[in-house]
Amino acid sequence: MRKVAIIGSGIAGLATSIRLALKDYDVSVFEANTYLGGKLSSIEKEGFTFDTGPSLFTAPENIEALFSLAKKDITNYFTYRDLDESCRYFFANGKKIIAKKNVEAFANEAEKVFGEPADNIKKYLQNSNKAYQNIGELFLDFPLDSSLITKSETYKALFSVKFPYITKSLNSYNESSFKTPEMIQLFNRFATYNGSNPYKAPAMLSMISSLEQSQGTFYPNGGMISIIKALVQLAKEIGVKFHTNSKVEKIETFKNTVTGVLVNGKKYEADIVVSNMDIYYTYKNLLSDNKFAHKVLKQERSSSAFIFYWGIDTTFSELGLHNIFFSEDYKKEFQHIFEESILPDEPTVYVNVTSKFDKNQAPNNSENWFVMVNAPAHNDHNWEEQKEKIKRFIIKQLNKQLNTNLEDHIVVEETLSPLNIQEKTASFMGSLYGTSSNSKMAAFFRQQNRSKHYKNLHFCGGSVHPGGGIPLCFKCAKLVADDIH
Repeated sequence: MRKVAIIGSGIAGLATSIRLALKDYDVSVFEANTYLGGKLSSIEKEGFTFDTGPSLFTAPENIEALFSLAKKDITNYFTYRDLDESCRYFFANGKKIIAKKNVEAFANEAEKVFGEPADNIKKYLQNSNKAYQNIGELFLDFPLDSSLITKSETYKALFSVKFPYITKSLNSYNESSFKTPEMIQLFNRFATYNGSNPYKAPAMLSMISSLEQSQGTFYPNGGMISIIKALVQLAKEIGVKFHTNSKVEKIETFKNTVTGVLVNGKKYEADIVVSNMDIYYTYKNLLSDNKFAHKVLKQERSSSAFIFYWGIDTTFSELGLHNIFFSEDYKKEFQHIFEESILPDEPTVYVNVTSKFDKNQAPNNSENWFVMVNAPAHNDHNWEEQKEKIKRFIIKQLNKQLNTNLEDHIVVEETLSPLNIQEKTASFMGSLYGTSSNSKMAAFFRQQNRSKHYKNLHFCGGSVHPGGGIPLCFKCAKLVADDIH
């Protein structure tokens, strides 16, 4: 039985371990932290429970596929519910809208509230859905190598590429698609799903809206951490071995072939190594390969985030599970993040409240708020200094929109800065998605899943192909496991 060592236990690492164990590999997962899950973990404090990382769950078929392969009934491990709304949007001018899953209802409401013709929204989402099916699925479901050229799907995709997808930025494309600033800003937001700037990222990213608005959003019962719990339980049942508090110090090689990993001073032999660690740190720290580490740095870092976890001693009927409070000057916000590398003066605020569905995640008549703003990747920033400044702005914004005195209701607080993200998850500079997609060719420069220079070394996770976010990490795991087998 061939031995596989997986470095890191994020979504991609866990899903890869399951797929390989089901193919009769001897799989061991090494995690530096005392807990499993990477960026997706949880905090419990004074009766409040918070998911710490990704908060949006889409494309449940990705996790269902793993349990189907294992011939297990997923409902014994994991359940979720279909939501009839994707997000509640609050704009700086006081207007607001609930984006319903039903496209017709959403489009009609946008026409009523903002004056955006309903047909514009329906046409846009039809195009984004078509682009995802014809282009996105090809790019996401196959390795990023020369084999793409020989696939019939590639030619179908090429013929379906609209010229503006390549020539325009997402913002320019949205400006030509909508007449109201609110709809332009709302659909610009989808560039942030892979840590990019909508004023530079290609219009091709418009297809991301298809996942949320056309295919729907879902809520995992028990919160996002239930995804990790389900995967770990399944992995253990099929023989995956987990080693926590086990920091991999080096990937061992002999004549450019991997032979195992060095963990806490002890060597574990392995026929195959899969790194679920940030690709820069994999090259820099585990392989001592400065040449390829430097090559990764030529690509612009994705954005990071500053997060507050607030226990709120009251409830707000205006809020749903997902809530966005847009900044007044969206363009300036991204200039600050990507061009000036500073925390925006007036950032867009995202509020996630899982106690809307899981009442036991907050005390009675209370709510657990995950409050996030986009931030630049860490680069000698003093986040402790920035914390109070950004907290004051967030409270001011939310007080205005919700007509409250939020500062009187915060009874629990924890924070997570880009530096914390780097320290806890070894994500270089705290970048949530590795590299950004702020250029037309950025997606093609991402690290491929199989190393060209080290035999039997593979890569998975948000910093490599096909990209960051839970759905793509599941897809990445399939690419890696299929390639190895």
